[in-house]
Amino acid sequence: MAQPLKDMINARSVSVLADGLAAAWAPFPRDRFVGRAMDGLDGLELKDRVRHVTVALAGALPAAYPQAAELVRACASRLDMWSGWPATDHTAVQGLDHLDTAMETLAALTPYSTGEFAVRPYLERYRDDALKIMYGWAESPDEHLRRLASEGARPRLPWATRVGWLMTPGPTLPLLDRLRDDPSEYVRRSVANHVNDLAKDHPEVALELMARWRSGGGSHVEKVLRHAARGLLRAGHPEALALMGATPGSGAVDVLALEADTVAVGAKLAFSVSVTADGPGPLLLKYAIRRPGSRRVFHLGQRAADGAGATFTLRKSHSFRPVTTRDEPPGPRELDVIVNGRVAATTTFTLIPAP
Repeated sequence: MAQPLKDMINARSVSVLADGLAAAWAPFPRDRFVGRAMDGLDGLELKDRVRHVTVALAGALPAAYPQAAELVRACASRLDMWSGWPATDHTAVQGLDHLDTAMETLAALTPYSTGEFAVRPYLERYRDDALKIMYGWAESPDEHLRRLASEGARPRLPWATRVGWLMTPGPTLPLLDRLRDDPSEYVRRSVANHVNDLAKDHPEVALELMARWRSGGGSHVEKVLRHAARGLLRAGHPEALALMGATPGSGAVDVLALEADTVAVGAKLAFSVSVTADGPGPLLLKYAIRRPGSRRVFHLGQRAADGAGATFTLRKSHSFRPVTTRDEPPGPRELDVIVNGRVAATTTFTLIPAP
């Protein structure tokens, strides 16, 4: 099983942060900070660990935020994702009365430990002024800052606090327009995720935006659109399928074959699918794993048909490796193959306990 993410906030990450601050400021009480940060850390979950280290950090830095922020900025380049997370969280908590200084600090930290969570309180409190700063980030030569402009403003950013006004489309669209064809895939992926978030609550706005981007062209726009529309495509949304050039509901499954009708927890379900096109155009292929109360949809593939009768065979292995964020109890399952938004074939199998 994969290592729980909470374990990444540990003695090493605390030491890296402590060493960075001690190098930036000789009076930093390194040993006191490490002791307080480590005391009780093991019993906490991920975000509680981050906040626990943040509290210890606030007690070790100068009480005046501008002075503390200067020290945090001075050590930013010595940090990484996990050692830097409490530093960004410190900015989120301690800097709220100092918008410009706090945003400058997040800009310094984000190339080493992204500030996407820490920027949310500033968007909540300062809205227009914070967003204006983020518009500036979208013009930065640094890809990390451009990515933060998009990621920090995502309506449904995972693990982040919700900012109510971000759930209404409009204010962040100029950011997305600026970054839609960014030279960095790191940035473009965030833009696509942002639009995918938007599509969950406002599909019509997302579809209009994506159609406009296609009309505008660009070197990377097609890939961005495919990733941005993925939620709508999983749901079989007709306009999203049409945007991708697919005819909703077209195509047929001739064969759906499982390698075995049982699979153990921790193993893989291997299957093959033969699909025939009804006419020219793309076949967008998904598959779903179903059990009572759960239906999860996954990408299977995309094929371009020259005309009716074109046939394609795809093979896939779906892993049932245990993960900490999802429970997969043994029991009966159904496998659907979805062609251009329509369930075209279904078969059953059984997930059994690991040997």
